[in-house]
Amino acid sequence: MLLLSACAGDEAAPVSTPALSVSIAMPQRQSLPERIPASGSIAAWEEVVFGVEISGQRVASVKVEVGDVVRKGQPLLQLDTRTLAMELRQAEANLAVAAANARRGERLLRGKLVAASDAEQLIAGEVTARAQAENARLRLDFATLRAPHDGIVSARSVQPGQVVAAGAELLRLIRDQRLEWRAELPEAQLIRVTPGVEVRLQGPDGKPVAGTVRKVSPSLDSRSRTGTVYADLPAPGALRAGMYAEGDLLLGARDVLTVPAAAVVERDGYRYLFVLGEGDVVAQRRVDTGAREGGVVEVRSGLEAGERVVAEGAGFLGDGDRVRVVPAGN
Repeated sequence: MLLLSACAGDEAAPVSTPALSVSIAMPQRQSLPERIPASGSIAAWEEVVFGVEISGQRVASVKVEVGDVVRKGQPLLQLDTRTLAMELRQAEANLAVAAANARRGERLLRGKLVAASDAEQLIAGEVTARAQAENARLRLDFATLRAPHDGIVSARSVQPGQVVAAGAELLRLIRDQRLEWRAELPEAQLIRVTPGVEVRLQGPDGKPVAGTVRKVSPSLDSRSRTGTVYADLPAPGALRAGMYAEGDLLLGARDVLTVPAAAVVERDGYRYLFVLGEGDVVAQRRVDTGAREGGVVEVRSGLEAGERVVAEGAGFLGDGDRVRVVPAGN
């Protein structure tokens, strides 16, 4: 609380009259995490693109929508199988005929009633027919598109009744629903980050999101001189792929000199503290600050450990003001 100290009955207060009542704090050495602020995009750890392996077939049904959670092996899309089933029946019938011819050729060869080349041709016909039947069975299996992994459907570009071509993108799946944060860092900061470093992001709903660095880019962009840090987000909360997020990389704790955050005053783009001197006169001191944590601020330079700073009321002071020191909270 700030207490204006002025006597209403005096027409002119003496110069030595304290301008404000303030509370004082001593700088403290504390262990604070070293942070590297960064920003980057939220992306899928791995996005799987789906298409069919046979062309010219009509889509009978699409069994998923965008946002659906799917399991490995779950059907996602079904093609019309009538033509494919007929091809399989025909191939199986051809196989039956070829197998019968092959058995007849073996009997004739044992009885030396046919040339060996003719018998071998009949036997080879069974092998060819069997391969054709397997191919028809495989094409019928391809008519059902299944999820190769657990995940969540992120995109759908196909509708029932559509005739599709092999290789065309129909669905996308975020594998295992895993998202990651891809932050760009300059080279001086990138070399300080290693896999396993903790990450703290701010979600769009204001809630913090924790993560861990999975890997660090082994090379830098030749133009921007920046590299990418990839951080896993096991519980992304409200974050979604495609969003842009700001956060911090926590490199570890350091023993630093700190002051209360309320003691730091920003003026003209610089940060200042008001240091209490003799006669309760304060001096405005420009300082270099660092990490903020739990209501305190790191002071990197401009302040000595034994000096006293104004903790409450600093924003109303000027250089050379005389103050009245009161206990904190009064």
